[in-house]
Amino acid sequence: MKRLIQAGMMSALISGAALAQGADYKGYVLGPDDSVQVIVYGQSEFNVTTRVKADGTIVMPLIGIVKASGETNITLAKVVTDKLVAAGFLKDPLVNVEVGSYISRSVNIAGAVGSPGIVPLDRPYHALEALLKSGWVRADGANYVYLRRPGQPERKLEVEQLVRGDANADPLLMPGDTLFVPPAETFFIYGQIAGPGMKGILPGMTIRQAIALAGGVTPSGKADKVGLVRGNGKEIDADPSMKVQNGDVIIIKERLF
Repeated sequence: MKRLIQAGMMSALISGAALAQGADYKGYVLGPDDSVQVIVYGQSEFNVTTRVKADGTIVMPLIGIVKASGETNITLAKVVTDKLVAAGFLKDPLVNVEVGSYISRSVNIAGAVGSPGIVPLDRPYHALEALLKSGWVRADGANYVYLRRPGQPERKLEVEQLVRGDANADPLLMPGDTLFVPPAETFFIYGQIAGPGMKGILPGMTIRQAIALAGGVTPSGKADKVGLVRGNGKEIDADPSMKVQNGDVIIIKERLF
């Protein structure tokens, strides 16, 4: 399922999420280590590109220390405007603030994704959007994702539910969150089978379904004559209706006559 996602479907999901968030989103909230560019149009002596210090402030030419942490680019522009006017430098300045780097508010994307790393929360992101921004779940990734949030229990998110647009299964991310995609659970199948080798386990997969996934038995094989090695145990006769588990080895036996 997760490997057959249509681009149009993804676009629709993201657009819907963005619309739902739009009314409440006030802009990126600045914090320590974010970088900003402050531009006073027509007054280049006041322009500055700087980083928010650990105490949440920036230093502006002539007007000095300005508190930036907790402000958005829009509200910081208003703060700078008011200071320029209050200090008597300008009567009606036109100020713009642009965020250069989003460091203080970000999430970590790790594991079996296309481009693991840090995703800045330059706007509200749900888990689905962050995974898409990181190149989506790789073919060797599991069909679930772990959301790890400091101080809270680990949460398991099902990829299929994310793709279907289930709002309850697609949480809004918070600064410091980690999304981890583990390797896919796999099994091995060999013997009288058309496509032997390692295969990915699908949700609820039975041995019968695993045989079908591997292309079915060969003419000399028998679908109901199956051996199974699980963990470090010995080979046992397996019922085709048994559920497949991670690391299982399935052996399709040869017909005797």
